[in-house]
Amino acid sequence: MKRIVTIQDISCLGKCSLTVALPIISSAGVETSIIPTTILSTHTGFKDYTFRDLSSDIPLISNHWSKENISFDAIYTGFLGNEEQIKLVIDFINKFNTKNNLILIDPAMADNGVLYPCFNQDFVLKMKELCYLGDIIVPNLTEACLLLDIEYKDYGIDDIKDMLVKLSKISKKVIITDIRIGDEIGVMSYDGVEFFSYFRTKIDSKYHGSGDIFASSLLGALCNDIELKDAIKIAIDFIWEIINETYNNHKNAYGLDFEVKLPYYINELSKYNSNI
Repeated sequence: MKRIVTIQDISCLGKCSLTVALPIISSAGVETSIIPTTILSTHTGFKDYTFRDLSSDIPLISNHWSKENISFDAIYTGFLGNEEQIKLVIDFINKFNTKNNLILIDPAMADNGVLYPCFNQDFVLKMKELCYLGDIIVPNLTEACLLLDIEYKDYGIDDIKDMLVKLSKISKKVIITDIRIGDEIGVMSYDGVEFFSYFRTKIDSKYHGSGDIFASSLLGALCNDIELKDAIKIAIDFIWEIINETYNNHKNAYGLDFEVKLPYYINELSKYNSNI
């Protein structure tokens, strides 16, 4: 069984970050270790949430694992609370990176054209430094613009291809999410050789945690030796099914009902890997 580690926050209620990554990647038959960076009572869509910084625990966990000779087939980073945590994660990756493991970076810091209020331009620069360590980065369109220091606006397909090429100077493979073309929404990717895009009809809704579900289901597929294009398709179809389920049933205000669609995800993975 392959083993990954994901480094991001725990929102105790709200279906995002570690509470999404752990069950989804585990359901793909991959041992999922975690390093929580912060503990929040809810995700940030709620008011007056509690916030506990766990930065001091990160090097302690890292050092213990190093002594135990623990290794990982993939390292996946998500929401990091401050620049110090980015530095600690860079140190962690440098310690546990090998020639064979996969580094997936989700530069979670912005959405809808706006940097999250808790971050500033110094954080963006530090996040870009982290992205240089990634084999794959999965910024949304807002984050891609921030990494390239360009204006956020509606871009056409050719413009986004140009962005992908520029971002490939930072990471070997790039997937830009949350791209909206007409009545469709999806992703475009570039692996240094060819472009790939995959879109589904947009459902008129917005939920916290959708990017976390995409990144987690993508990694689960990749860890089952599924090619990147197919992994993207699986992840996009999975998130579309989840959003459709949530929207049609009760329009849950605080999170997506991914749990009921895990059998769908596992079935899709099994089409490419019969051992699942």
